[in-house]
Amino acid sequence: MKIDNKMVDEIAHLARLEFENEAKEKIVVDMNRMLDFVNKLNEIDTKNIAPLIYMNNEVNVLRSDEIKPGVTQKEALSNAPKKDSDYFKVPKVIDKK
Repeated sequence: MKIDNKMVDEIAHLARLEFENEAKEKIVVDMNRMLDFVNKLNEIDTKNIAPLIYMNNEVNVLRSDEIKPGVTQKEALSNAPKKDSDYFKVPKVIDKK
């Protein structure tokens, strides 16, 4: 497959891009170079190569979950500047019009 101006126009339309003639010619050359590179990779024999899933052998080290006592509602409200019996009081931020 070779990339030509018509194909670049179609791809540009799908991507909602516009190119001047000079830029379009550079893109044609660059896209053909990319396809040549991919075709070069297709020449390599990969029959006995296992698929690469991870780039390194590192494993995530996760901490174990520990249940710890939380803050009670009374403790949370104790430092609130404005509060009701059960809730924080905050200034109104949404105004209905």
